[in-house]
Amino acid sequence: MGTHTISILTENHSGSLSRIAGLFSSRGYNISTLTVAETEDPDVSRMTITVTGDEGILEQIVKQLNKLVDVIKVVDFNEEPIIERELLIVRVDAAKSNRNEIVGIANLFKAGVAAVGAGSITLELIGTQQHVDDFVALLKPYGIKELVRSGAVALAKSKK
Repeated sequence: MGTHTISILTENHSGSLSRIAGLFSSRGYNISTLTVAETEDPDVSRMTITVTGDEGILEQIVKQLNKLVDVIKVVDFNEEPIIERELLIVRVDAAKSNRNEIVGIANLFKAGVAAVGAGSITLELIGTQQHVDDFVALLKPYGIKELVRSGAVALAKSKK
């Protein structure tokens, strides 16, 4: 079992996402993260999917993805060096007494302050999954009120 990041370029049509996600679910594959957005061409969307599971089944899914009408290109980044990032927005309990500590942690992680309220502070961070996980772990003792993560987006590193 391995973790894979898969990039799918697809025509920007309604129903594309459900057909693609259906291939994973019909084979008992759980999608860990899924992000979708237009590319530089508004007629083309890029889906970035991270999954963990059986290599043989995933290989079959990739082959079947390539057969879907709307799919332009499928890349499994399993063996390729990639640039991968995730966005986190998190609201943390923050009294005046501990606000400086929380901002100090944010500064260590190069996170930004998105909003400040009477009893909370909202932070934003872009980083690798591990970087985001580490940041969240340090904020937990302060009391996380709300948290949202984008899931991974990824591109292959350019060839030299």
